[in-house]
Amino acid sequence: MARKIMMHELISPESIVARLESSSKKQVLQDLAHFAAPLAALEALSVFDVLWERERLGTTGVGSGIAIPHGRLAGIDQVQGFFARLAEPIAFDSIDDKPVDLVFMLLAPTDAGADHLHALATVSRLLRDPRLCEAIRRAKDESAIYRLLTETPTAQAA
Repeated sequence: MARKIMMHELISPESIVARLESSSKKQVLQDLAHFAAPLAALEALSVFDVLWERERLGTTGVGSGIAIPHGRLAGIDQVQGFFARLAEPIAFDSIDDKPVDLVFMLLAPTDAGADHLHALATVSRLLRDPRLCEAIRRAKDESAIYRLLTETPTAQAA
């Protein structure tokens, strides 16, 4: 059985953008790929290609203003998360047709197996909390968002 994945293992204060200025779903994925690539020691185009290919299989807009784009790539050795709060909500083909303003991107090694699924479940459970999402929307900067994502009771229980 895969071990439980904690939020503080997925993200760092440096992997958060408090105000991402993107105007479309594709641009969000491109901007996040460019943001994450140097932090994950990957090529931005490779990151984008994996995210876009996954998005073509079905939207990662999970509803309530949240998207969890994800993909598997060679070149990384553990699941890594990146979070962005969008400056303006954008259409994301979400399952509830609502625009997205909170995006949690997960990148996993190609052989991550269950760890990738456990990380997705952890993020999904955490962002299912409407009070937490509202607090993130009001947070003033990256460090406040990081604290909310990693130190709330929901994050500890995920």
